[in-house]
Amino acid sequence: MNFQQLRSLRETVRRGLNLTAAAEVLHTSQPALSKQIRELEDELGVQIFVRHGKRYTALTEAGQKILEAAERVLEEAAALRKVGEQYAAGHGGTLSIAATHTQARYALPTVLARFRAEFPTMQFKLLQGNPAQVAEYVVHGDATFGLATETLDDHPSLDTRPAYSWRHCVIVPVGHPLALAATAPTVEQLAAEPLITYTPQFTGRRGIDAAFARHALVPNVVLEAIDSDVIKAYVELGFGIGVIAEIAVDPERDRGILRLALPEDFPVHTTRIASRIGMPLLPFERRFVQMMREFTPPSAA
Repeated sequence: MNFQQLRSLRETVRRGLNLTAAAEVLHTSQPALSKQIRELEDELGVQIFVRHGKRYTALTEAGQKILEAAERVLEEAAALRKVGEQYAAGHGGTLSIAATHTQARYALPTVLARFRAEFPTMQFKLLQGNPAQVAEYVVHGDATFGLATETLDDHPSLDTRPAYSWRHCVIVPVGHPLALAATAPTVEQLAAEPLITYTPQFTGRRGIDAAFARHALVPNVVLEAIDSDVIKAYVELGFGIGVIAEIAVDPERDRGILRLALPEDFPVHTTRIASRIGMPLLPFERRFVQMMREFTPPSAA
C-alpha cells in the first residue's frame, strides 16, 4: 500500500468516478490510475468500487470505509509535511487563503500587510470564489484557510470561528435625493428605489432580503453582482442605489458615490475563518488567525 494508491482512490471519488478527470488532476494516465486502484483492492482483498464493464458506478460498503480511512491517512501525511516545511524554512513558508471578492479586496490587504511585517519571508497563495467554492478549497486542501460570511458553517469537516463583524450600507450617486435628506433612508424609501446588490449566495444578501420581508416589502432589484466594485460602478452610472458591505466603500477613492447608513432592520453580519478539523496549525498560521480576529473594518472604526 502506498500514498499514490490512496490519492488515486480519493481523487477518483472527488471527480465523480470519472477516471479521465482524476488522472488529469494526478498528472497520470487512466490505465495507470486503474492499475493503482486494482493493486490496492488486491492488497486489501476487497472490491472498492462497483463496476459496470470498465466503468466505476459506486463505492462498495467496504470501499466507503476504506475511503474514510484513506482520507485520514492523507490528512495526517499533509500535517507532517507542514511541520517539516515550517522547521526547514524557519519563519518562512506559505500562507494559503481562499476568500470571496469582498474579503480578498477589502479585508485581507490590511491584515496581510501587518502579517508580512512580522513574517517578511512569507509567501502567499490567494484563491477567490463564491462562499461554496471557498469552503471546497479548504475541504480539499487547496487552501489552509477560508474566509467568507456564508456557507462555511455548513461543512462538518471545517472548524469555523468568527473573524470580524460588519454591516451593510446604502450607496447613492452624488446629488441623489436620498443623500439630501436630513435623516437616514427608511426601509420603505429603499423599497421604492431601483436596487443594485449582491447575488443571493454572496455577502449577506439573505439578510438584506429578510429586512425587507419583515416589512412585507419586496425590493426592486434591477441588477445583481458578486463584486462590490461592479455594484459601485453601476450606482455611479445612475442605474439605481446600492446596498453593499460597508467595508467596500472608500470615501477617498469612491468620489462619485456617497455612503448612507441603513435602518436598524438590517442585521450585523460576521465573517468567519475556517480550517479543516484535525489539521494542526503552525505558529505563523495561528498568528494569522489572531490578526484576522483583531481586524476592525476601517469604515466601522
